[in-house]
Amino acid sequence: MRFQLLGPLSITDGRDVVVLPPAKPTSLLAALLVRPGEVVPTSRLRQAVWGEEQPATAKAALQSCVLRLRRLFAKYGIEDHAVAAVAGGYLLPADGDTLDLLHFRRLTAEAEGAGEAELPLLRRALDLWRGPLLTNVPSELLHRDEVPRLVEERLRVLERVCEIQLARGRCRDVLVDLWEATRARPQHEGLVAQLMRALYRVGRQNEALAEYRRIRAHLRDELGVDPGTELQELELAILRGDEPRGPVSDTVTLTPASPAPAPTSPASLAPALPLPAPLASHGSPDGPEDAPAGPRSAEGGRPGPRLPHVPGFTGRTRETAALVSHLGEGGRSGSAPVLAVVSGGPGMGKTALALHAAHLVADRYPAGAVLLPLSAPDGTPRPADEAAAELRSLLPSGAAPASSLVILDDAVHPDQVRRFLDATGCGAVVVTSRMGLAALVATHGPAVLQLGALPPQESRALLTAVLGQERVAAESGAVHTLTEACGHVPLALRIVAARLLTRPRMRLADHAAWLLRDLPARLALPDDPRMSVPLALDGALRRLPAPLADAHLRLARLEGRITAPDAAGALSLPEADAEEVLERLLDTGLVEEDRPGTLRMNPLFRAHALHRSTRTGGAPQPLAAAVRHALPSGAT
Repeated sequence: MRFQLLGPLSITDGRDVVVLPPAKPTSLLAALLVRPGEVVPTSRLRQAVWGEEQPATAKAALQSCVLRLRRLFAKYGIEDHAVAAVAGGYLLPADGDTLDLLHFRRLTAEAEGAGEAELPLLRRALDLWRGPLLTNVPSELLHRDEVPRLVEERLRVLERVCEIQLARGRCRDVLVDLWEATRARPQHEGLVAQLMRALYRVGRQNEALAEYRRIRAHLRDELGVDPGTELQELELAILRGDEPRGPVSDTVTLTPASPAPAPTSPASLAPALPLPAPLASHGSPDGPEDAPAGPRSAEGGRPGPRLPHVPGFTGRTRETAALVSHLGEGGRSGSAPVLAVVSGGPGMGKTALALHAAHLVADRYPAGAVLLPLSAPDGTPRPADEAAAELRSLLPSGAAPASSLVILDDAVHPDQVRRFLDATGCGAVVVTSRMGLAALVATHGPAVLQLGALPPQESRALLTAVLGQERVAAESGAVHTLTEACGHVPLALRIVAARLLTRPRMRLADHAAWLLRDLPARLALPDDPRMSVPLALDGALRRLPAPLADAHLRLARLEGRITAPDAAGALSLPEADAEEVLERLLDTGLVEEDRPGTLRMNPLFRAHALHRSTRTGGAPQPLAAAVRHALPSGAT
């Protein structure tokens, strides 16, 4: 058996993983494991478990907690990892084979002076990290004192990995890691310097300088200081063109898909790190709070068009980095337009991701960036020539469309996008859609990102970012209940966070109980109709032909995974027809692929479908003939 500390605290036998519940024995175990093989004083253990408000009989309480931990070890057959009582405290023996933290340190030690083997050893060490540390450990002391120390160990290794790759000229290979790291640690000057060098060396000078401006603003706002000498000199070198360019022989992280004759579904990126803004889930935001999306027009006239600001965007780090890297290839005169498709079900944050990435590459597009809706609120497709005319009216006079970035929001059909591209010749286009737009992928080979529900640790991170570490850590069990109730859907989590933020005295457990009494109807904010899970899902179903919407409601009666034989029974269809229904629903984002041949319905979507079925009732509509025409044409 092995303890896993580099992520949620867990125990594994190499096959199955048991994530420990947020409880006092879990805090005690974490306090011992962060100091493996060392005697941890009883006073520190008591503070790690109970904080400042320790019980009157603290000594006996700690002994009882140790006994509970030993029973936990016995339950999982790891009595050989005994907690040893010694003079002044306790210790837990461990080595690189029984604790991932020590394995990580062993690999980093082996990497020193290992020559060509250094990089693969360091990468193996980084692979041991499984997300945010100790998210299931409710100890304020450990999160305050120990987690930052361990995170710093990882960052030192990451810096070394990036430095090796920069020295070898593999600048594009480090961009995603550096984007993620600098957003998680915005004040880390060493990582920012590496990101600036990597961006400059792949020909993205404006973005490198934008990174300097970002950290300078952050340091001034947070600490009242300017960046250090290294960053200041690097900025001057880039402005003068003196920063040496290493050889670049790699490819971008997000590679456009090559057109294929008959793809069945768009490709997806690696899992994302989450947290879109509220407007992410409902197509085009109305954007009363605008922010500049780019510089003034190249001709020096009026500014280029402005994009809505995305307040509080956090997470989706890897997807943001990949999209930014891809969009950074556009905006050059005479170059082919850069195209990306961001797809996913309702509430997953497609528009917010597109807007956020567009703001990050705004300097690349001197004519500005534009958000153009491709559908009405009821899902009616907008003609492509109308959207093209709007773009021309928004660009500064004399500006070339090739130097602009366009977000085509809520596309319904590939023909809308094709005709818009033919009519405009933009530098870059990001298409958001609830549909997979596989036909567009087949003909134009765009880069593709599919957004699904958030991983559990990222759902928790979203609530932590809004509500604060202290409030979330105080009720870890309630946080788990809330995120599960929300199906890890960003829109639902944002609604929950907003309600709790306006009620600072409300216990998270009380809110979870209130929410579960009428789910999903209570996942809505009364002062903004866009912030409503029921309305978002009702709208998604209204866009579908009635037979397909009815199929979704009937499939919700199936629990867990959905296969074609299961669907055939639930829909009273031959298996081949049932398989086609599932393909159509998969394309709408209302079901997700669990593994080949098996789909799953998000538990929140399922709860909505079951609730709606009880409201509507009525006889099911015939499916077999209608399913072949289940999607709107949108060819306008």
